[in-house]
Order: sequence, then structure tokens, then C-alpha cells
Amino acid sequence: MPDTSVIHDIGYQRYAGARLGRAYAARSLFEHGLRVSFGLGRSAKAKIFPWIVVSLVTLLAVIAVAVKAQTGETFLAYQELPSVASLLVLVFLAVVAPELVSRDLRNQTLPLYFSRPIQRSDYALAKLAALFTASWLLMAGPQLLLFVGSAFSAGTGAGAWAEARGMLGGWVVSAVYALVFSSVSVLIASLASRRAFAAGAIVVVFMVTTPVVGLLVSLGGEGTLAKLAPLASPFLLPEGVRVWLYHAQSLEIGAFGPLYALVTVLLAAGCTLLLLLRYRKVSL
Repeated sequence: MPDTSVIHDIGYQRYAGARLGRAYAARSLFEHGLRVSFGLGRSAKAKIFPWIVVSLVTLLAVIAVAVKAQTGETFLAYQELPSVASLLVLVFLAVVAPELVSRDLRNQTLPLYFSRPIQRSDYALAKLAALFTASWLLMAGPQLLLFVGSAFSAGTGAGAWAEARGMLGGWVVSAVYALVFSSVSVLIASLASRRAFAAGAIVVVFMVTTPVVGLLVSLGGEGTLAKLAPLASPFLLPEGVRVWLYHAQSLEIGAFGPLYALVTVLLAAGCTLLLLLRYRKVSL
């Protein structure tokens, strides 16, 4: 019986382009996470909440510029803006962090990510970096607006340079707030596949510790306990670092400023380590 089999050419070809590799995949994941944080490239509904928060924080800077232009008085210093806007930043992160990680857990898309050259650690660090950058931009953008408005009214080059130094100091404080808030938030969000549960847990962890600090301060009076109490709250910890760096008066921390800085670094490092361990053990 004659052989009638035929090989059909259906057009499949080998990929002959550049293999961009692991670094490109991680960078793309970071860029995607940053865009998701602000609803870019998504529906109009997804843009509403983040840009409401951006508008509210920006409004603080606009009011500060207007007051300074009219009265010459500093209504809101660069280093103070993260503290004033901290509640808005927390709400922003409570919504955005679950969008970045909880959705992937619930939709079981992690196997698709890890089938590429990207490693589990790359995924975790890219998400953390995206959340950190988004929260820093949320505060640094209005600080830049505050600088633009104040520099024009400074009148002299020395005054403009003083405003620039103040803005750089404000960016440092924003980075401290973003580091603590984002590292804690993304770790909590990575533990829950439901976004509502993750958002609620983030708010609870930050807000429940604040009354505890208030109680410890009341019990400690003017002693050491009262000065160390804010260490127990991730919501107040960055403010302790600001008080140490810029001699602010919002908290009484005594001579424990370096300890606040050390705890901040250890908290961020610990949350990052736990995040890496979480994704090393997550089931696919």
C-alpha cells in the first residue's frame, strides 16, 4: 500500500529575535506595577481613586504656596508634607498594594510569570520597588510643586537655593515614609488573595498600633517609655526619623533618633526578607 502521508507547512518558525532575558522581564514588571498604581493603561474607573488621592495631596502644596505668596509665612514645610499627608498615603497603599499582588494570587497568574526567565525574588522585589516608587512620587511630586511656587517668590538666588535644599530634605523624608509604608503594605497584601481582606489588614496594622503608642506615652509621661513608644507603630516610626534628622517638634524622642533610624532599616529589611520567603514558598 503506497505511503500517502503529507507534511504540511503551517507557518511555525523559530524565534530569531533578541533574547532580552531576566533583567528586562523584571524591569517590565516594575514598570507595569508603577502604571497599575496610578491606573495608567487601565479603565477610567481604575484611575478615579489614585488620582483623587494625588489631587488631595497636591492640593496641600497648592494651599501652602498660596499662603506663602500672600503672607510670606511658611504654612507647610517640605519635610512636614509627608507627615500631613501620611493618612492619604496609607489609604493609597491599602488600595494599590492588593492590586499589585493579591490579584495575581487570586487569579493564579504566578505560574505564567515564573514560566519566564524571571525568578520569584525578581517578582517580589519588582512589586516592592513599584509600590515604593509610587508612594514616593505621591509625596515628592507635590513637594516639587511647592518648590516651584516658593522659588519664584524667593526673589534671590540664595533664597532659591535654600528652597532647593529644603525640597531635597523633603524628598529624603518622603523616601523614609515610602520605605516603611510600602514594605509593610506589600508584605501584608502578599498574604491575602482577596483584595478587600488585604486592604483591611493593611489599615488595621497601621492604625491599631497608633492608640497603643498613645497609651504607652500616657503611661510613660516624660520618661524613656514615652520617647520609645512610637517605635511600636509603623505609622509613627518615619516621623521619629524626621524628628531626628531635622529637629522637628512633632514627637518627643529624646536622644533615641539613631535608634529610630536603625529600627526603620531593620523593619524594611525584615519585611523584604519575609516577602522573599513568602514567594519562595507560595504554591503554584
